[in-house]
Amino acid sequence: EWFPLPIFFIFHIDDRAWNSVCPLVIRLKKLYGFSLRLERALQSLLESLTCPPYTPTQHLEKEQALAKQFAEILHFTLRFDELKMRIPAIQNDFSYYRRTISRNRINNMNLDIEREVNNEMANRMSLFYAEATPMLKTLSTATTNFVTENKTLPLENTTDVLSTMASVCKVMLETPDYTCRFNSEDTLLFCMRVMVGVIILYDHVHPNGAFNKSSKIDMKGCIKVLKEQPADNVEGLLNALKFTTKHLHDESTPKNIRSMLQ
Repeated sequence: EWFPLPIFFIFHIDDRAWNSVCPLVIRLKKLYGFSLRLERALQSLLESLTCPPYTPTQHLEKEQALAKQFAEILHFTLRFDELKMRIPAIQNDFSYYRRTISRNRINNMNLDIEREVNNEMANRMSLFYAEATPMLKTLSTATTNFVTENKTLPLENTTDVLSTMASVCKVMLETPDYTCRFNSEDTLLFCMRVMVGVIILYDHVHPNGAFNKSSKIDMKGCIKVLKEQPADNVEGLLNALKFTTKHLHDESTPKNIRSMLQ
């Protein structure tokens, strides 16, 4: 015969789940806040690396510390999104959190955590984490907004910085004289993530995208160098090129490039 669970036992289970989820929600809020800081930092770096009178190449040569910071942001972004895609529990836990605070609001119960993550903040966080690659989406939007808001700045100033960084990373990855100097696999992964990151940003801000024949990025060479690496190291990066770029499926994208990413 089936007996319903005692009501105190149900509350005990809910209590344990709630106490586990709350610290995670606080952490998710911090990471969401960090994404907003990255957005501002990226736009500030773009401003410094594209402003006249220097060319993008001159900027990258003269301001290597800024270029390194730009690269560090992209590396973190790709790493974060790779991990996020492997943890579907993030959205499940956050959905549970939102359902619980909604139910408690109906019952006129105020929870302490709502002072940290209220309904408005929860809505913004929900939109952020609903993206397959939330950090990349944030940076792509930030780069697009930078170009849109700086109408007097030639578009080429921004796209040339991105394409030059992609070319530098590709050359480093495909040249044994450079790769043999890498201290660890982490340096290799750093180069690959930065290369993929700047390709995605370029694809979002250039009207014809990164895959077009007129693109200043050697997409065939970039994809080839990724595919030469161990599959476990590049699966997330190849997926990022497939699913977070804007122009891959345009008619102008050469078929051989499209087939390389299938």
